[in-house]
Amino acid sequence: MKKISIFIFSFLFGQVLFGQTSLLHEKLAPYFSPPDSLRNDFGEFRSPLLFKNGKKVKSAKEWTKRKEEIKRDWEGYLGIWPQLYKEQRFEYIDTLYEETYTQYGVRFKWTPTEWTKGYLLVPKIASGKMPAVVSVFYDAESSIGIGSPNRPWRPWRDFAKQLANRGFVTLAIGTQAASERNEFSLYYPSIDSVSVQPLSMLAYAGNNAYYVLANCKNVDKKRIGIVGHSFGGKWAMFASCLTDNFAAAAWSDPGIAMQENRESINYWEPWYLGFHRKPWRKRGMITDQNPAYGVYNQLRKENRNLHELHALMAPRPFLVSGGAEDPVTQWRALNHSVEVNKLLGQKERVAMTNRTTHSLTEDATEVIYTFFEYHLK
Repeated sequence: MKKISIFIFSFLFGQVLFGQTSLLHEKLAPYFSPPDSLRNDFGEFRSPLLFKNGKKVKSAKEWTKRKEEIKRDWEGYLGIWPQLYKEQRFEYIDTLYEETYTQYGVRFKWTPTEWTKGYLLVPKIASGKMPAVVSVFYDAESSIGIGSPNRPWRPWRDFAKQLANRGFVTLAIGTQAASERNEFSLYYPSIDSVSVQPLSMLAYAGNNAYYVLANCKNVDKKRIGIVGHSFGGKWAMFASCLTDNFAAAAWSDPGIAMQENRESINYWEPWYLGFHRKPWRKRGMITDQNPAYGVYNQLRKENRNLHELHALMAPRPFLVSGGAEDPVTQWRALNHSVEVNKLLGQKERVAMTNRTTHSLTEDATEVIYTFFEYHLK
């Protein structure tokens, strides 16, 4: 009788989970496909399914080799990371008890020369190994919904808080503290002798955040995602693409492809992919009088673009929460990742929403949270 009761309970519980999953999928389904006008439109991007010698990738085994080729090429452009800190654990600073989660002030080593502070949010009602998400932005405070003196609170940016309310362990980090101390150690090994492009060092710092979060006893290291908006979207994109650590990622309006006609898609700036010795170029659009320098120019000259990095996510799912910088036409870049996933026998791994503004909206963030619930919970 006891075995029968356990079977019935397991069956009913499974039915509930299946129903919840089906509902989440129903909400996400419209975002996995481009409009008909952009279906199979690959723009002018070179297919990541072509080896450097022009040979086409025809199998999953060949994709593994091509993936390593892409990684080696981009490491050549971006520089080689220092060793990641895979065994460290959080140092706890303070504790704040909220209604649905406990918030800890924490610190950990995110670069070889600097510790950073952030906020760890742990749901109160959850138990066992939980899914988790790293939230990255200029400041950690925006992600927990309070803002900071130099960056006032704005709605819909509180990713860590909202995901904690949905049963995720979350870690909010930002670069503001380092910037304020004038010790921006993401210029590695020093601002006078940079060997890794700053945006790649942000990705490195984001992966150190992955490891310290993965070492928490209540976190399932196989179900950790990353999310960011704007600058944070660039950060989250590079952090999730340059390793296989993050199980899912959401990038809000970062500018998912390099282009020179949008001032905010500014990968050419020295604090992203165009580092050069000071005095730095004047911030803004590239002109004859105000050119770009360094690795960015090399990437563009050799017809490389970020769709190659997106492809490295496969078969891990990612969502582009597109706004003013990532309109629906960016499907031309995303279609290449769809093709890679098709080769791997996967579908519905690439999603995109669209809004008219760069600023986040309630609808846009709700899809982000649904995306993580579907893929990580």
